[in-house]
Amino acid sequence: MNRFKISTRLMLMMCLLVLLQTALLGGFALSYLASSLEEQIGLRALQLASMIAQTPAVREAARAHDSVRMQTLAEELREATDASFIAVGDETGIRLAHPLPERIGLPMVGGDNIRALELGQSYISRAIGSLGPSVRGKAPIFSEEGDILGVVSVGYLTTSLEHIVLRYQRIVIGVTLALLLLSVLLAVWISRRFRSAIFGLEPHQIARLFEERNATLESVREGIIAVNTEGRITTFNQAAAATLGLSPSEPLSGRPIQDVLPDSRLPDMLVSGEPEFDRELILRGQTLIVNRIPIRDGQKVIGGVASFRRKDELDQVSRQLTQIQQYAETLRSQTHEYANKLHTIAGLIQIGASDRALEIIGQETREQQALLRWLVDSVTEPVLSGCLLGKYNRAHELGLQLLIDPDSHMGALPTHVPAERIVTLLGNLLDNAFEATLAAQGKQVQLSMTDLGSDLIFEVEDQGTGVPVAERERIFQRGVSGKSGSRGIGLHLVRQTLTQLGGEITVSETTGGGARFTAYIPKEAAV
Repeated sequence: MNRFKISTRLMLMMCLLVLLQTALLGGFALSYLASSLEEQIGLRALQLASMIAQTPAVREAARAHDSVRMQTLAEELREATDASFIAVGDETGIRLAHPLPERIGLPMVGGDNIRALELGQSYISRAIGSLGPSVRGKAPIFSEEGDILGVVSVGYLTTSLEHIVLRYQRIVIGVTLALLLLSVLLAVWISRRFRSAIFGLEPHQIARLFEERNATLESVREGIIAVNTEGRITTFNQAAAATLGLSPSEPLSGRPIQDVLPDSRLPDMLVSGEPEFDRELILRGQTLIVNRIPIRDGQKVIGGVASFRRKDELDQVSRQLTQIQQYAETLRSQTHEYANKLHTIAGLIQIGASDRALEIIGQETREQQALLRWLVDSVTEPVLSGCLLGKYNRAHELGLQLLIDPDSHMGALPTHVPAERIVTLLGNLLDNAFEATLAAQGKQVQLSMTDLGSDLIFEVEDQGTGVPVAERERIFQRGVSGKSGSRGIGLHLVRQTLTQLGGEITVSETTGGGARFTAYIPKEAAV
């Protein structure tokens, strides 16, 4: 059966069901019909026998043992009724009347006359007589004194019953075939609608898709919750439970979404039918990035699904990408810077200017050694030292000077301040200063930092055109930039990083008209 398609199996099952039902109902109906007919005909035979036994002419003929008169009366009564035969016997069971005249005078056959002749009872019997199997009504003939004069037997041959049952059997078979044809047509229609409803898939394909769907839900790191039109949860994954702080074993299916998440906007989306993407939402004290999409059947909204992820995870990805980009730029700038100097030294050696080549080598060595000594003495965190060295070389590559205040100092960072976040903060501030200085054809970018006091302070000055007072808050918004490039995201990451560290940033104007960005990070974590 499994080798057939679901539509074929459905059609076969419906046909078998109709056949089984019709066979059971038809068999019961025919059996009941035969039993009922036999009962009704038996009662009719008994009524006719009783009526004939009470007829005065029959009584007189029985008293006189007048078989000729009794035969005439019996034939007249048989022709006037629908009985198969009417037989009359005397008190000893000898026939006085019979459908076959040559059998008059012979004993009655069947062995069912005793109750009438000896007990005087009227009754219905089924026996095999001289004419064959029949249903008989037996009634005794009584004299006026109450003596038994004989017995009247009115019978209906069972072959007539079989003809009636056979006629109804043909009707039942005809109805069965009609129902079978109708069931085939109905099964074809239902199977087509059924296959359309399940997109033409077979049960094993649906089962496989269901398993794949469950595996897919659990494989994604984003939380997923789906609801139906009533706003009740139909689907959720373990990531959703973990993100929302719910127990994985807590039953959620079937519960209203607002019982689990009172601030959820999924019910509103079910009404509006409008999808929402990358919306920030605070649920249970967590900032989430949420996408909501309606589930449609044609134009009708039949549910909705929401996917969400903690915003700090996305921010961490952004920071990691920024750091990778900064490391790549550092390596590229160092490679480019040293390649240029090696080419210059090689050229000087080729033209015989060995003294000048040694002078350049010595100068480069002195500058690098001085920067490295300062970094070793003043900056404890190696990741921060690497960032500053990379930005120093990047500035040289761009034709700029990165001037680091020699009095700057940055010891070990507090435990709540990861070095990677300082790199994100400082790297984006310096990149922003480089870009602003180049755009204004300036030459220098200044950096100072200190860990004296209760805050870590980083100050970056550029020689750009400055930031108007009206724009000093707006520039930290995501995507806001006066130029193309990274400034639209860089300053947004700076503000975001400081917010997470409990710090703040100010923007002011330098004496030369450029911009000064000062970042403050508390050494003590906020409670």
